[in-house]
Amino acid sequence: MNFLSHAIPYLDQPLVAVATGVPDWLSVIDRKIRARERMALVAIQSEAEVENGREDRAVIEIATGILHHIRDDRWFHETAAFVELNLALAVSLRDLLPGDRGFRPMFVGHILIEIYLDAFWIRDDPAIAKRYYETIGRCSSRLIEAGVNRITGKPTDRMVATIDRFCEVQFLYDYLDDDRLLMRLNQVMRRVGLSDLPRSIVPWLHDARDLVESRRTSLLTRPDGSTPYPSLPR
Repeated sequence: MNFLSHAIPYLDQPLVAVATGVPDWLSVIDRKIRARERMALVAIQSEAEVENGREDRAVIEIATGILHHIRDDRWFHETAAFVELNLALAVSLRDLLPGDRGFRPMFVGHILIEIYLDAFWIRDDPAIAKRYYETIGRCSSRLIEAGVNRITGKPTDRMVATIDRFCEVQFLYDYLDDDRLLMRLNQVMRRVGLSDLPRSIVPWLHDARDLVESRRTSLLTRPDGSTPYPSLPR
């Protein structure tokens, strides 16, 4: 999942919702720093067991958001819809770019599915993206950085700037336009050491968008048939 889809089920718990973005922010800041499930569970349990009721609620909520991110990603990537779409998009991109038989087509398919789910939420209800960004803006990025440092045990001083920049740029809105989306995709390509995607794939992006939308409800439904979302598209 991407930022908005991770956060939507938890927007009534602001710090929890914002903290669902922590694993992805850390991947930008320093890929050697990981917010793992075990770390989040230890932080929650440790703070809940402190004496005199002086537990750090912020750390608990940040750890809870991280835990939601990890667990939601797990079931999401296990859905038949995700597995089938990822393969279909990778194959079609390889056909479009002969000779591209490496990791890039599968990686692009993976992130496109997640990006488009955010784009659909924004398209259908622009207020939900506005609420998400406002929620981040109301939460202290310094508080989040301090909590993340305690949870991971590997301090970083770049979380504040990353969150503040995320709020300033608001790049999630770029997902609604194929040209701006290609620009964002190529930023990711460079960050992970892959070559840029050519502008010739823009028509393919439009077709890929339609294909992902055709499986949208299945993508947002857990394998057991439940969903964390208050309402799903028909």
